[in-house]
Amino acid sequence: MDDLENMNNISFEQFEDLFSKVRGAVTVSDENRDRIRLAFATQDGMRSKFATPDIADHRRRIREEDCAVRTAFQRDLGRIIYSQSFRRLKHKTQVFFNPVNDHICSRLEHVIYVNYISQVIGGALNLNKDLIQAIALGHDIGHTPFGHSGERMLSKKLKEKDSRLFFEHEAHSLRVLDVLEKHNDSFGLNLTFEVRDGILSHCGEAYNENVIVPVRDKKQEELTYLVPKKERRGPATLEGCVVKMADKIAYVGRDVEDALRMGIVNDDYFVSGEGKYLGTSNAEIINSLVEDVIENSFNKDEIRLSAKTGEALAGILDQNLNKIYKATKITTYERYADLIVASLFDTFMDALEKREPGVEPANEMIRKFFGFVDDHPQKDDPEDLMPLPIYVSDYIAGMTDGFAIQCFDALFREC
Repeated sequence: MDDLENMNNISFEQFEDLFSKVRGAVTVSDENRDRIRLAFATQDGMRSKFATPDIADHRRRIREEDCAVRTAFQRDLGRIIYSQSFRRLKHKTQVFFNPVNDHICSRLEHVIYVNYISQVIGGALNLNKDLIQAIALGHDIGHTPFGHSGERMLSKKLKEKDSRLFFEHEAHSLRVLDVLEKHNDSFGLNLTFEVRDGILSHCGEAYNENVIVPVRDKKQEELTYLVPKKERRGPATLEGCVVKMADKIAYVGRDVEDALRMGIVNDDYFVSGEGKYLGTSNAEIINSLVEDVIENSFNKDEIRLSAKTGEALAGILDQNLNKIYKATKITTYERYADLIVASLFDTFMDALEKREPGVEPANEMIRKFFGFVDDHPQKDDPEDLMPLPIYVSDYIAGMTDGFAIQCFDALFREC
């Protein structure tokens, strides 16, 4: 058992020296390198004029040497899916928290669905599918435990400490990738502008947003996790617009399927209300929406739903809001999640404010939190740039549902 636990603690990064030796031993000849680059250029030439071309790595904040066999977006994708934050998505809530039922959607499954739907739309529109995949699989990497309930409570607790602070999962996803995750023993994954932009701008929660137009004049300095959503502009690329639309398509029908399994709604839910125009199952709804997006967006510099389809989608989303997201089972769970997140925040904040140098706390969970603080990449920043509450929100946001519950129990079971 100890050996198994030790194996589980081994990270991909620990093999970096080995991989470096392999990379040093295996090289791509100049002739083959030129052939690969020609293949990428040919691929660009077959895409829509609105597609994002395969780019060089100079679009990163810190310039890197180009890879011989991968585009910059393919490299970004690798860094995202090998990150620890990506792995933890499998134990984070989508809507129904910490489910025992294996068929209830997790946050990881949601990003896989978004990726699939985005790839179908992007392929039909001849867009850059590598860019789409990197954005789609990274878009929720900064989500809290307990879904949007955890997100709202974390933001509330931050504002109680400082009215300027906030928590939004889109912004925190960028923070995770830019600051908290590691690559080659350095903090920050140094992703390209286009991928970082798509992740920051992905939010698909605006119910009546039927047309998404890329913001082509967007600048690097706009990509910051310090600015709230209401002050940010939309995606800079058409690929980012596709993911933003696919995010909404992915969850609208799947949430109903999960609600059916949880007994929150009954079997005739799909055939009631305005949404029945789109279909009577998740599969039919997704198919209707995807076909409509492709039909109305083809050869255009925008991603668009027709007015009738957009109205039907808004109808389903409103119905879900009233009958699923506000159902007693969900609101009861939200109070439970609120209690856990608020209690963890208050406890860690209090411990941090009262911390004495050289004094080891008795509670294991406080010790783990202090270890996180001591290893934090911004621990040497002045407090006006790195306020104490941000250590707490960074730590809690990285938790899975199960670890948050475990942590809560360890802190309060003797009270």
